[in-house]
Amino acid sequence: MMARACMPPAPVSSFSRPRVLVLGGTGRVGASTATALSELRPDLNIVIGGRNREKGASLVSELGGRSEFIQVDIHNATRLEAVMEGVDLVVHAAGPFQRDDKCIVLQAAISAKTGYIDVCDGVDYSWRAKSFHEQAKASGVPALTTAGISPGVSNVMAAELDVLQKDVIAYEKGREIKLNPYSGARNIDFGEGTGKKCVYLMNLPEVKSAHKILGVPTVGARFGTDPFFWIWGMETFANFLPADLLRDKNVILKLTECVDPFIRVIDSIVGERVAMRIDLECSNGHKTTGLFTHNNLSVSVGYGTAAFALAILEGSTKPGVWFPEEPEGLAIEARKLLLQRASRGVVNFSMNM
Repeated sequence: MMARACMPPAPVSSFSRPRVLVLGGTGRVGASTATALSELRPDLNIVIGGRNREKGASLVSELGGRSEFIQVDIHNATRLEAVMEGVDLVVHAAGPFQRDDKCIVLQAAISAKTGYIDVCDGVDYSWRAKSFHEQAKASGVPALTTAGISPGVSNVMAAELDVLQKDVIAYEKGREIKLNPYSGARNIDFGEGTGKKCVYLMNLPEVKSAHKILGVPTVGARFGTDPFFWIWGMETFANFLPADLLRDKNVILKLTECVDPFIRVIDSIVGERVAMRIDLECSNGHKTTGLFTHNNLSVSVGYGTAAFALAILEGSTKPGVWFPEEPEGLAIEARKLLLQRASRGVVNFSMNM
């Protein structure tokens, strides 16, 4: 049966009051996104979707009169579709995504004809979401996956610079290679205020998407933390916890809830700065670098995710499921505006160095 093509939805007028549903809205990323959205577009009606009614009520009181809380289970497709009725956009921030083998929220958004973004940082989930591209396109639904700060903003920066869990996947001269996680340490200079930090190979979604979407023949991604003992902790989890345990999303959620208070205490002492560096070497030998530094990770993630959300609300994204770095005019029509919004409050933002 041939699918009937739908006309793309009209961009939301700046004079209307669009409704945005933030799933995982009581969590760190979701709450930061809701706060950033309310600052960038005070006219928005923001619906906080989550499990904790007490936290939801507290956030709603902070956001003001044009917000509300809805208790919702993201694994209940029927309930999700009902909640999405009358919603212009759903922001899926209810991770972790690495252990999700289904795209229930995205499928519900397509069924409800609601715009969609997620802050996925998992390779498998991002490509599973991408497999719904034709369904979203036929339904006239614009959708972005991996639309957070990293990946997301980092990939748009990479695209702008060049307009052309056992193994870590990388690409060398077009050939896929597998490397050991937390290996390949490099001391990278993240610019003024951050300086040189040690980073390690990680299996991150931007590697595959940069190779497949941008056609970059050689690409890899590295990640690091400061204080350095966070890397030790992640490596310990990866090497010593049973694989079956790490595949259980409920276990990961419980583990996250247990560790989160400790992380917040450390962050309150040493800060939670985020720094990204993108290095590209073009086919003609020209090298170019982009830097992005923000003193508060939570705030930065909020603005980054909100910038992608507004791109969809304002009609900058065509129907279909896109990675942020896909050709300008499809995923993101106005990249410079997106980066301007995402870089709000940064201490270091430079392109084409």
